[in-house]
Amino acid sequence: MNILILGYGKMGKIISQVAEERGHQIVAKINIENVADLDQLDTKEIDVAIEFSQPGSAVGNISWCMQHDVPVVVGTTGWMDDKEGVTNLCKQRNGSLFYTSNFSIGVNIFFKVNAFLAKLMNDQEAYKPTLEEIHHTEKKDAPSGTAITLAEGLINNNQRYSKWELQNGDVQPKEGTLPITSKRIDPDPGTHIVSYKSEIDDITITHTAHNRKGFALGAVLVGEWLPGKKGVLSMNDFLDF
Repeated sequence: MNILILGYGKMGKIISQVAEERGHQIVAKINIENVADLDQLDTKEIDVAIEFSQPGSAVGNISWCMQHDVPVVVGTTGWMDDKEGVTNLCKQRNGSLFYTSNFSIGVNIFFKVNAFLAKLMNDQEAYKPTLEEIHHTEKKDAPSGTAITLAEGLINNNQRYSKWELQNGDVQPKEGTLPITSKRIDPDPGTHIVSYKSEIDDITITHTAHNRKGFALGAVLVGEWLPGKKGVLSMNDFLDF
């Protein structure tokens, strides 16, 4: 396959390495310094784009892919305020857009465990849930996209909670609000902790990433799968569970 890399930071470099190890060609590596090079590309030679840039660049990159009929795999988080417009553009262009907050297979299993636990805890009012995420200091958005996905999974399966809120110091969240704590500590590639605490005991589930390679491999596997498919797709479509 011929792959376009959009965003050539730490993740982009690992994705490029994994893709080449799997026999793929990188047609271009686009970063903020050479974004003008997009206009020089022959889009007919691009099978798929993999987008891991920054929140401020993601929507423009996705739009470029939609306008040029290039299937795009998106791992950048922090742009969900524009999700409706991006979705509409994809539908108008009959495009191919794959987005997930986390490409790790382990994390996506963790999402399912989180939702199942939230459902089990629905009537256990003695337990109060909290969510904590830890990432390296270069991560710009907080809470992480993965933390938001976990929060939504909990809220959708537990009728006692209706929204999440980023924890502000020692301020206690309002009733029905799930608190999220975000920490930025190098070199942590990603830790997510969901805890249910009571006076008697605690129940905690944790996912800890040891490095970024799992994310990169997941993105490349999705890139291999995406061409020929249409619409806005997610890991549920890819993993079929």
